Amino acid sequence: MLKMKGYVTKRSRRNSGPFFIKKNSKMRITIVGLGLIGGSMAKDLRKSGFATELIGVDTNEAHAAKALELGLVDRISSLEEGVSQTDLVLIAIPVDKTLAVLPEILDRIESGTTVADMGSTKKALVDSVASHKRRKNYVAAHPMSGTENSGPAAALEDLFRGKIAIVCDQENSGPQHIALIEKMFQNLGMDIAYMTSDEQDHSTAFVSHLPHAAAFALANAVQAKEDRSIIFDLASGGFRSTVRLAKSAGSMWHPIFQQNRRYVVEALNVYIKHLKEFRDCMKEEDDERMWELIENANRIRNILAGETPHLVKNEETITKLYTR
Repeated sequence: MLKMKGYVTKRSRRNSGPFFIKKNSKMRITIVGLGLIGGSMAKDLRKSGFATELIGVDTNEAHAAKALELGLVDRISSLEEGVSQTDLVLIAIPVDKTLAVLPEILDRIESGTTVADMGSTKKALVDSVASHKRRKNYVAAHPMSGTENSGPAAALEDLFRGKIAIVCDQENSGPQHIALIEKMFQNLGMDIAYMTSDEQDHSTAFVSHLPHAAAFALANAVQAKEDRSIIFDLASGGFRSTVRLAKSAGSMWHPIFQQNRRYVVEALNVYIKHLKEFRDCMKEEDDERMWELIENANRIRNILAGETPHLVKNEETITKLYTR
């Protein structure tokens, strides 16, 4: 069982205290990266009324033009202009690009601006800005949702609804900035979990990064077969659903594996151990043990349905969102 040591439920927060969100105020949001995540956030934040103006920043001119055409954002801006005089900056680009651009964004923002990244790895990123003078303005966050598609055209309404958003190292962010990101995720229909950046990287290595690595490996294994054309002709729902993640962009996943290699290797070692156990049961004709392995794996149905507690909640405190 994978334990998230610092897990706290929705509307809960360690070291909590009163904080304020202005009610019925204008909210200008700059989104850096207008692909699946950034574009989907733009759709829902506009629909919910949370955003009153959306500014887009993207180095890919075709993506920027498409996002504007689709109405995801109100206008396209340069990074320098886009992050100045805005209330909230959301960074939704590959994690290696975030590592490079986050310090620059923190350099350029006004004192009251909130900055949050949506990347899948956190420890390297938070360490890189630990001593930045605007560190309190930054919230390390990870909405646990997505598809294998990319680009502005892949943006979907309600992509995040019912999913979990992780907020990391919240004690290192200003309470007003944490409050704004909490409110944003609540507008997206998400539950919120709180943990350290290291716990986040460890947990997502198993539930997100490992499945992608396994899908890439499976796709390569099948493509390596000499008679692969026949295999692909036979491929049906089971294969397609299992290998779906292998269609995910390398520009996104290569840097994730780079930044979280320690925990992904750990997850792969555990996975390979279980693969070997299945292989050995078949090789040694240990059908009874193979049946036990399948039966044990079937327990995941109840776990994913929420019938079995699988997140360890060490503490739970209710936090009120004070408005004015």
